[in-house]
Amino acid sequence: MMAFFRRGTPLDAEQAKLDRAEARFLAKRRQSKESRLNQLLDGKVPPRLRDTLDKAFVKAFDLIFSKATPVIDKTYNGDKARREYQVNSLAADGHPSRRNFRQFSRQANGSARINTAVSTTAGVGLGVLGIGIPDIALLVGTMLRGIHQIALQYGYEHDNDAERYFILLLIEGSAAHGERLDMIDADANAFIHHHALPNAYDASEQIHATASALSDEMLYMKFLQGIPIVGAIGGAFDAVYMHNLTAYARLKYRRRFLVNRRTP
Repeated sequence: MMAFFRRGTPLDAEQAKLDRAEARFLAKRRQSKESRLNQLLDGKVPPRLRDTLDKAFVKAFDLIFSKATPVIDKTYNGDKARREYQVNSLAADGHPSRRNFRQFSRQANGSARINTAVSTTAGVGLGVLGIGIPDIALLVGTMLRGIHQIALQYGYEHDNDAERYFILLLIEGSAAHGERLDMIDADANAFIHHHALPNAYDASEQIHATASALSDEMLYMKFLQGIPIVGAIGGAFDAVYMHNLTAYARLKYRRRFLVNRRTP
C-alpha cells in the first residue's frame, strides 16, 4: 500500500529552506581556523592593541545608540523599506506562495550587498592611508545601517532596548565561533520566540561582550590596516566581516518573520 504523502505549505517549505541555510552557516562558523596571514602577524601585534580595540568598539556603540542612530537612519530610505514591507506583506497575506515569501529575502539580500560594497570601499581606502582604529566608528555605523535596513525589510523597527539587544546578539554571533556561537545563537532564538529581554539584562555588559567578540575577530586585520599602503589588505577584511554579519542577520530576521507568520 502506498504511503500517503502530504505536501507541506509554502511556509513549511520556506522554513525547511531556512533551517538548511542556517545549519550550513553555523557549521562553517563553528570552525575557528587562523588564516596564514594571521599566523604571520602573530607576535607582531602590540599587547595593548586588544584593549584599545575593545574600548573603541564600546565607545562607538555607546555613541551611536545614544546620539547617532537618527544620523545613520538618514543614510538610507527607511520609509521606502517600510512601504516595500507593507506591499510584500499584503501579497503574502493574499497569496501565501513561496514566490511571495521570497520577495522579503530578495530585498534584504540587495541591501546587504550594497552595505558590503560600502564597507569594502571605506576599509580599503582608509587602509591605504594607514587608518585602522579610527575606522571603528565608521565600521560600527555601517554594521548598524545594514542591520536596520534588513530589520525594516522584514517588518521590524530597531530603536528600542529589546531590538538593540537582538542587534547586539547578531553582531556578537557573527564574530563568534565554537560553543560561544552556539550559546549566542540560542539566545537569539529565545528572543525570537519570546521577544523579551533576559532577566537582569544589562545593556552595558552586552555592549562589552559584543565589543570583545569583534576585537577577537578583527585584531590582526585592524593592526595591519594601521600600516600605510599594505593596510588596504586589512581594510578589505571589513567587507568579509560585513558579509558574515549581514548573512547572519538575514537568517535571523527571516526566522523571526516565519515564526511570527505561524503565531501572529
